[in-house]
Amino acid sequence: MFQEAQFTRIAEKYMDMIFRIAFHYLKDRAEADDITQEVLLKLYRTDKFFESEAHIRNWLVRVAVNCCKKACLSPWRKREPLDAYMDQLSFMTPEHGTLFYMIMELPRKYRLAIYLYYYEGYSTGEIAGLLHMPKATVATHLRRGRELLKEKLQQEEHSHV
Repeated sequence: MFQEAQFTRIAEKYMDMIFRIAFHYLKDRAEADDITQEVLLKLYRTDKFFESEAHIRNWLVRVAVNCCKKACLSPWRKREPLDAYMDQLSFMTPEHGTLFYMIMELPRKYRLAIYLYYYEGYSTGEIAGLLHMPKATVATHLRRGRELLKEKLQQEEHSHV
């Protein structure tokens, strides 16, 4: 169990990361909020010993992914289109927004690998460990995801010419 101040510091530091993982996985803001709360509650209740900050971060990613998988199995899961809250999202540049929407259109397995690799800075080996899959599978997901993004970007470019 964490002390109150220690838990608060960790929760504040990783809350956004957990939310983004859940959002990329589920494409639903309300469900991502629920997953974030569930993961933080599990962290608060755990009696697990964490060796380092990196161990805590990896544990949180793993728990978040597992909670997302569990949520996908729920018969009550509803899916809200991304356009429903498009106006609530903000990006540093219009290009960042365009890239975000293109990533969100990718199949989940590519979306999650790309997010963990490019936005959270995990290596393919680390992602493989977090997602319990072979490193070669993660590399394939990254490659195929990049190929799909490249095609989408080229189509976007040609439509503006």
